Amino acid sequence: MPAPTSPASARPADRDGRDSRNARAVPNPARQASIRNANLALLYGLILDAPAPLSRAALAAATGVTRATASALADALLEAGLVAEVSPPPATGAGRPAAGLVPAADGPAGLGLEINVDYLAACVMDLTGAVRATVISAGDQRDRAVPEVLADLAGLARQAEAEAGLTLAGTAVAVPGLVEAPHGRIRSAPNLLWQDVEIGAELRRALPETPFEPVVGNEADFAALAEAHGVGADSGSDSGSDSGSALTDFLYVSGEIGVGAGVILDRELFRGARGWAGEIGHVTVVPGGVQCRCGARGCLETVAGLEALRRDGPRAAASALGRAAAAAVNLFDLPAVVLGGVYARPEYAELVPGVERALAEHVISARWAPVAVRVSRRGTAAAVTGAATAVIRRVHADPAAWMAAR
Repeated sequence: MPAPTSPASARPADRDGRDSRNARAVPNPARQASIRNANLALLYGLILDAPAPLSRAALAAATGVTRATASALADALLEAGLVAEVSPPPATGAGRPAAGLVPAADGPAGLGLEINVDYLAACVMDLTGAVRATVISAGDQRDRAVPEVLADLAGLARQAEAEAGLTLAGTAVAVPGLVEAPHGRIRSAPNLLWQDVEIGAELRRALPETPFEPVVGNEADFAALAEAHGVGADSGSDSGSDSGSALTDFLYVSGEIGVGAGVILDRELFRGARGWAGEIGHVTVVPGGVQCRCGARGCLETVAGLEALRRDGPRAAASALGRAAAAAVNLFDLPAVVLGGVYARPEYAELVPGVERALAEHVISARWAPVAVRVSRRGTAAAVTGAATAVIRRVHADPAAWMAAR
């Protein structure tokens, strides 16, 4: 339905644009362009969510705009490459069947990039959520200069872009550390030995074909986003009483050299005030224990990170991992924990029963509502596909911004 064009009643305003009677700001009336952009997003959302192609007439009926307006908006989405027209089904009655509209598989694509301790990755995803190319390059990134890492990452990006053959709508970069929102400054990535690093502008120069400066975020957050929105699925197994059902609220715990987490509430990522939510790897589980790279002692990462898993095996890590996860479950009332990253590998399958036991013991509500433990089906490319997902979701939410940028 069209957005309202003005407040219900206007009040006189002073020179500062405030109500002269009560000093409250008067909202600006919606402009024609704002109404059009809102209606574009509305129609596009209907096309994205529809189980079958929608005609222009169906879009007009669903939104309440005129058929002429719906047709004009649909044509704009077509011209921008955001939707495609498909042939109508064979006629079953009187009248000429109308062509339907679907998300354009060959339209603008999301580029996801990942910088991790022992690999770099790039992924291209189309508007339907299909992964069109994934490139992973193994190699230790510690002790490397930031420009060298970014140059290699840009090379992977160009390789994935060439393989996919699609126009890029934007880029998102996953990194293992504290990333300050909304500016994308990497405040601390201790396992990379990075401190107060800005990479967005440099990557933008290395990838000039993308219309926006890259979004930078935490790798576990992006992996959780991929899990929540069902993209990039590999193979895996589920555990827990609701195995196989869709999850809308859960804690995603990613094990790599470091340990990170993403909190998903109603299928949306909870980032915290500065974007730093989910640093479960630095929860103290062994007071006075081994010193972590972050400087503290006894962090979860020291007993459940990849190096500890290789050294001591999964049984030694499971109890601590489960206790740390239980704290988050108690805090947010989450019904499930998803184990991703290296925790999803078959050789670490013993983590699952150990985590289940710890959750049953330490989650206060477990007696009445057992917490499901699942192994991620997104594979090792979860974070990079999640980064690409973030770009695609941005286009889905605001098609007018992409149309203006292109």
